[in-house]
Amino acid sequence: MKIVFIGSGNVATHLSIALKEAGNQIIQIYSRTIQNSQILAEKVGAEAINDINYIKRDANLYIFSLKDDILPLIVNQMPVTDGIWVHTGGSVSIELFNSDNPSIISDLNIQKIPTTPKNDKSETAFRIKKYGVIYPLQTFSKNRSLDFSKVPIFIEGNSFETEGFLTELAKKISDDVKLLKSDQRKYLHLSAVFANNFSNHMYTLSHEILKKAGVPFDVLKPLIAETAAKVMEIEPLDAQTGPAVRLDEKILNKQLELIDDNEVREIYRHISKSINRFAK
Repeated sequence: MKIVFIGSGNVATHLSIALKEAGNQIIQIYSRTIQNSQILAEKVGAEAINDINYIKRDANLYIFSLKDDILPLIVNQMPVTDGIWVHTGGSVSIELFNSDNPSIISDLNIQKIPTTPKNDKSETAFRIKKYGVIYPLQTFSKNRSLDFSKVPIFIEGNSFETEGFLTELAKKISDDVKLLKSDQRKYLHLSAVFANNFSNHMYTLSHEILKKAGVPFDVLKPLIAETAAKVMEIEPLDAQTGPAVRLDEKILNKQLELIDDNEVREIYRHISKSINRFAK
């Protein structure tokens, strides 16, 4: 199968490598910065481009792996192609591709939709017929390798046929493939932000606190590992410990006094309050 990647970031890097190792041909990598597309293109044996107009039209699959805010813009700039279009976003609806914009159509899979004439000119808009979502639920970094077969992948397609095609493709690179609609996926993404992004930010704040005291961050790593291990066996609520659970105001106030940054102090207050509310 011939695949084009629109995007060269963390997700695109890991996903393109996994798909290539599964026997697919990555024919192009697009990025607005040619250096970025060249780095990934070299890894997967693809052509690097930074002009969306040079996208090849004969690929089977076009994977848009871009930041959410830039995704609609790039989709609307895409030339006509013959393949299925998918994005990898957690919070972006599949309906991104259900557009009357004539720039996102397929020569082979089009449906003509009459539109209101504009500027006294008769226009015909098109809608691409085959599109979907491939959402891998994992934190990706370019410089860290991982076993993609352990990455859960959530699939959505605009038709039974497309959904089946994407599911079979995903099963070649992951042992955990599930169907999930856009309305559910946005909540999954939100939960992942809390579980991963927010947790990692807490590590950052912890690192800053320890740095101020001249203590290496490594001392926290066994604690972090055990915290993660516990929620693999028991409910997160049951695993919660600390002064906020029992509302130990003496300790809470002492720790607040140690925090110089007003914003961090408010984070401490709000999270402690939330922990206690759930504990009750």
